[in-house]
Amino acid sequence: MMAKNEKKEVVVIGAGPGGYAAAFMAADLGLDTTLIDPEAQPGGVCLYRGCIPSKALLHVAKLKREALEADAFGLDFSRPEIDLDKIRSWKDEVVEKLTGGLKQLSKRRKIKYIRGMAAFKDAHTLEVEKHDGEKEELSFQHAILATGSRPMSLPGINTGSGQILFSDDALDIESIPETLLIVGGGYIGLEMGTVYAALGAKISIVEMTQGFLPGTDRDLVKVFAKGNEELFEEQWFETTVTDIEESDEQVRVTFENPEGEQEERTFDKVLLAVGRKPLTGNIGLDHTGVTLDDKGFVKVNAQRQTEEPSIYAIGDITGEPLLAHKATHEGRVAAEAIAGKKTAYEPRAIPAVVYTDPEIAWCGLTETQAEEQGKQVKITRFRWSASGRAATIGGSTGLTKLIIDPGSDRILGVGIAGKQAGDLISEAVLAVEMAALASDLSLTIHPHPTLSETLMEAAEAYYGHPTHIFKR
Repeated sequence: MMAKNEKKEVVVIGAGPGGYAAAFMAADLGLDTTLIDPEAQPGGVCLYRGCIPSKALLHVAKLKREALEADAFGLDFSRPEIDLDKIRSWKDEVVEKLTGGLKQLSKRRKIKYIRGMAAFKDAHTLEVEKHDGEKEELSFQHAILATGSRPMSLPGINTGSGQILFSDDALDIESIPETLLIVGGGYIGLEMGTVYAALGAKISIVEMTQGFLPGTDRDLVKVFAKGNEELFEEQWFETTVTDIEESDEQVRVTFENPEGEQEERTFDKVLLAVGRKPLTGNIGLDHTGVTLDDKGFVKVNAQRQTEEPSIYAIGDITGEPLLAHKATHEGRVAAEAIAGKKTAYEPRAIPAVVYTDPEIAWCGLTETQAEEQGKQVKITRFRWSASGRAATIGGSTGLTKLIIDPGSDRILGVGIAGKQAGDLISEAVLAVEMAALASDLSLTIHPHPTLSETLMEAAEAYYGHPTHIFKR
C-alpha cells in the first residue's frame, strides 16, 4: 500500500545549499514546507561530498605546507606526521556538526523532513521512496527542484572499482596511493591534487586544454602555477585520455598528444575531475511540462519557475555556474516568488573561488570574456610585491586586478590571486553589484596593513597615482 498525505504548500526536492535555503525561506515566509533528500540530514553534496569536506582537507594541506615553509621565518618544525584516521575523523566531525545544525534549524522552522528519493507522477504529485523502502504519495501546490549535479565520467571508462575515483570517492581518503593521476585541470582537479600531494601521493595531471583552469584569466593562473611548481610530478596539456584499463592493482592510462601520438603510463589510482552534469534523470520530469535546454539544464525564468507553473528549479540543474552560493540565492528567490513576493534572480556578479594555495577568485566580467566579446575595457593591476601585509605572510606573488569601463570608470569585474583571495573577493562583488566606480574604491580608506588594501591600490593605479608603485 502507498501512503497518501494531504496537499502540501511547498515541497523542496533536494536538501543541498539551494534546497535547504529555499525550504528555510519558505518556512520563514509562513508556508507549510516539506524537504526531501536521500541523506539522513540536510546538506546535500556540498556538505557531505563537496565544498565542506574538501575545504577541511585543504586546510590540513595548508597547515602542512606552512609548517614546512616556516624556516623562512625563523621557525624550525619537525616534518609533520600524517595520521590518516584522525584526519578522516576530523573531516567527518565537521560534516556531522554542520549537517546536524541544519537538521535542528529545520525542526525549529517546523519543516517536515523526509529521507528518500522523489519522482514526479504529475505536475502536483510526487512518489517518494523512503530510505526504509516504504513508498509515499505526496500532493503539493508548488515544488522546488534542487537535485544538483553529479561528476561526469569519460566515454567507455568503467568506474567503481576503487582504483578509478570521482571527487566524491577521493574525499573519503580511504588510503593514499603512491602515484595518482588526475584527469582534468579545473578547480576540482587542482584542489584534490593539493590535498593528495600534501598527504604524500605523487601527483600527475592531464588537461585537454592549454593550461590549468580553462577560461580563467591567465595572469591569475600564473600566480598559482608559480607557487606550485613542485606540486605535480608530471603534467600534460593539450592532451586527452583515450583509454583507462585496470591491471595488476594498477591503472594503465593511454594519452594522446596534439600530434596524435599515443603514450602509456601506469598509476596506482586515477581521479576523474572532468566536470559535473545536472541530475535530471529518474525524477519524472517527463510526467510534467518541465523542459530542458540543449545542454540538459532545466529552463527557468527570473523567478526560477519552470515551464510547468507549479514547479520551480534552482542550483546546478539550472545551468552554469555550478556553485553552492548561486544555488542558495536562487532558492531564496524561488521561495519568495511562491510566497507572492516581488522578486527576481538577476545578479550582476557571482564570485568564483578556487581554494588552492594560493587561492584564485574572480567576479563579474573577466579579461578573457572581455576579449571574447570584443568589449573595450581598461585593466589595472596591483602586484602584491608592493603590499606590506603580503610581505609579512609570505604572499608577495599575489595579484589584484580590476576590469573597468573606460567611459564611465565603472568596475565591471575583479580578479584576485593570492592568500585569502576567497575572502577578499566579497568586497569586489559588492562593488560590481552596486555599479561602483574605480574612484569609490580608491577613496575608500582601507585598514593598513591588510591584503584588502590591494583593491584600493589597484583603483589608485587606474588613476595613475598608486601610493606603493611608482609610475612615470
